[in-house]
Amino acid sequence: QVQLVESGGGLVQPGGSLRLSCAASGRTLSSYGMGWFRQAPGKEREFVATISTAGSNTEYADSVKGRFTISRDNAKNTVYLQMNSLKPDDTAVYYCAANRWSRSRIRDAYDYWGQGTQVTVSS
Repeated sequence: QVQLVESGGGLVQPGGSLRLSCAASGRTLSSYGMGWFRQAPGKEREFVATISTAGSNTEYADSVKGRFTISRDNAKNTVYLQMNSLKPDDTAVYYCAANRWSRSRIRDAYDYWGQGTQVTVSS
């Protein structure tokens, strides 16, 4: 089992920045592809970003490309999502997820999920 805990969410103004963290326990994350997803009320959970086991490959949703950066520090068993130039449409609960096999854009590929952290972008 892998336990994931997100932190770093909050209320920011449009154009602001946040850095989300995902801390893992139960297993080391070095062999897991990792992803970030988000879900707004009444909407489906959507892909945001994913990163390969060693951190050498990343992919992003078109809606966040150029603004968000996913990274990982396997020594700290932690994954990050740096979010810049935030927009009101970025408002959602953000979830960290771990994939036993590889990085993926597909939510069903992930085996473990955190509890989520709320990000609200509003003036």
